[in-house]
Amino acid sequence: MTRASVTVAPLSVQLYTVREMLDADLAGTLHRIAALGFTQVEPFAFTTYGEALGHAMADAGLTAPTTHQRFIGEDAEPVFAAAAAMGIGTVIDPRVDRGRWGSVADVEQVAADLNAAAALAARHGVRVGYHNHAQELEIVLDGRTALEVFAENLADGVMLEVDTYWAAVAGQDPVALLRRLGDRVEAVHLKDGPATTDVKDQVAVGHGGMPIREIIDAAPHTLRVIELDDSRDDRFQAVADSYAWLAAEGLV
Repeated sequence: MTRASVTVAPLSVQLYTVREMLDADLAGTLHRIAALGFTQVEPFAFTTYGEALGHAMADAGLTAPTTHQRFIGEDAEPVFAAAAAMGIGTVIDPRVDRGRWGSVADVEQVAADLNAAAALAARHGVRVGYHNHAQELEIVLDGRTALEVFAENLADGVMLEVDTYWAAVAGQDPVALLRRLGDRVEAVHLKDGPATTDVKDQVAVGHGGMPIREIIDAAPHTLRVIELDDSRDDRFQAVADSYAWLAAEGLV
């Protein structure tokens, strides 16, 4: 089954990484990101920024093929309308509470909710997806991770963005997971570090223990989104160092 890719160019950055900088200087921070060589970003909770975000991205020469915004179980139509107005093609729900992943029936209901949202989003010319944390991969149901049960129940056109770091935190091999999920995965979060639950342990891509090249090789046509949830180092510098390492390795 062939699905359209969300990818316009191969690399993006999740703006949650530089959230404090955005709050202090939205336009200036986006210009600094563009100066690193990025042409794409992935906003978070984008509706809270209003039209200012779209104007600032355009001024910096940036586009957002994907964004994070919670919408499952909420009034989603304004979210999809706002995404369409900003030229964002895919809205990704970043987290559904752990209590909803406890059984196969629970997971099937989450998938049904996402499928229903996809039909609503399509009226606005927008697609939807889901981004995992550790919880969806720590929970095993009938011999399969909850995320894989979830994927099997998604409608055609609904995508997954696999956070490879949180997959490793959950004890999964991210490379094997990507291969099992196949072309359902259209974006990956690239993070690095020792794969611990302490987000302060995260470092620039290429500077930790994650098998970054193997991850990219397992999902070569996906959008690659750099993110640090947090770090003991300067996060903007970590983004710059991540870009530089990926470029030096021929992965940009």
